[in-house]
Amino acid sequence: MNTENNNKNTNTNTTLFSHPLIWCFTTYFTEGFPYSIIRTVSSFYFRTMNVSLESIGLTSFFGLPWILKFLWAPHIDRFLTKRVWLIVMQVSIAILFLLCAALVPFPWGVKAVAILFMVGAVFAATHDVAIDGYYLVSLDNEKQSRYVGYRVLAYRCALMMGSGAIASIGALKGWGWQLAFAAAGGLLLLFAFYHLFFLPRSQQSQYSFRALIASLVTPGSITGILVAGCAVTVLYISVNSPQYLALKERSAFFRQLGFPMWINIVLFGVLVSAALMRKQISSYIVKKSGAFYARAFITFMEQDRIGLLLAFIIFLRTGELLLSNMTSSFVVDLGIKEHFGWITAVVGLPASIAGALLGGYCISRLSLKTTMIPFLLLQNGTNLIYMWLAFHLQHYISVNTASVSPEFIGTLNITFVAVVHGFDQFAGGLGTSVLITFLMLICKGEFKAAHYAIGSGLMNLTGLFAGTLSGIIAAKLGYGWFFGVSFVASIPGMALAIPLLPLLGEASKGEKTA
Repeated sequence: MNTENNNKNTNTNTTLFSHPLIWCFTTYFTEGFPYSIIRTVSSFYFRTMNVSLESIGLTSFFGLPWILKFLWAPHIDRFLTKRVWLIVMQVSIAILFLLCAALVPFPWGVKAVAILFMVGAVFAATHDVAIDGYYLVSLDNEKQSRYVGYRVLAYRCALMMGSGAIASIGALKGWGWQLAFAAAGGLLLLFAFYHLFFLPRSQQSQYSFRALIASLVTPGSITGILVAGCAVTVLYISVNSPQYLALKERSAFFRQLGFPMWINIVLFGVLVSAALMRKQISSYIVKKSGAFYARAFITFMEQDRIGLLLAFIIFLRTGELLLSNMTSSFVVDLGIKEHFGWITAVVGLPASIAGALLGGYCISRLSLKTTMIPFLLLQNGTNLIYMWLAFHLQHYISVNTASVSPEFIGTLNITFVAVVHGFDQFAGGLGTSVLITFLMLICKGEFKAAHYAIGSGLMNLTGLFAGTLSGIIAAKLGYGWFFGVSFVASIPGMALAIPLLPLLGEASKGEKTA
């Protein structure tokens, strides 16, 4: 690539405000904050406005842009700079939140806010791609690993700010939601101005905004959009057909598979097909000199041992996601739901941040190759500890599930739950540092933002099936055996990591000498 990183770190050390320690926090805070508003606070807002639960369920559509973001990620790699993209998206999302504040009082305000949130989801997903790409082109391999913990810290703080402070403001009587959305928009604007003046310029612009528009308004692009639109429409009609609804009535599994999940499943199928036919597709792409968009995906698929890489990405978080889907229900059925808040906030959050900070530090000092297996063993070993805890407290699960007046499990047992949860979050922080660093390592050349979006999208795929299967398995087997099964489900991901270790050493060496 002839322009990327040409002036990397040009003004990184100009002022304290431009130090990576500062902008890593601010950029990832602004990544997590819109997500928390659109994906979490939105449901709370609609419920306070007396929207039906069935309609609130449709807010799952707000998550589609985060699933589909890799489709437009190559354009963020090619046009303008990632710094420009993230600032423009921050301002755009802030304006949308301010519009929400202005429209809340009107009778049709709820519908208007829903539409604005859908548009905002597209902007926020694009914003995520730009921030991840900016991080990759602005820092070398060693610094990327070093600041992983700060990324997690900033993102978690943003989620707390959204689901905590903004939601609390919205719950106030009278002007609550107007103030909440106005505060959200104002906060994002402040960060956008900070980034405008202090965020280092680590790239030179490749192609202009006019070139971006010209690339979109072509017969091929329009045809592709129309075909994709028709395919999505057909899928939506099929998922809502009487035949499928009848199938959902008969099967708990299909009851969990909504439209967004099917979108991801179809995309995964297309990606696997592309991997199997990558040689034929690549030979065709090479003949087309202007096929930048397609090359972003082909270069991802042409990596060494791509089948192994894809399998590892997909299975890496299976055990963790199965566990996390059931831990809150486990606490409720123990009869200690009133303790869940402090266990999560006082014990879980600090432990998670500590794990991520320590994980990033260890990886930067010792390398991903050295730390991957131990960190994954710690992360997934928590499932076995939960298994012991569930069997140890089986009596209380039996008598307290769905009980109006649950039996107190004792202070010592509550301490056990808090310690296990804290260790789980700490080990999860270590695992998150592995996940992020691995994704950064497989992002190549001029397509870093697109490759990161593809990898992160594939990792999220497991969450769909974990969410669907976890409740079914737990209901059939009980919590104790379910946690055991979740550990067994983590074994393929850990096993696939072993043959990847030599590749990690080569990739890391290549990054440092580039």
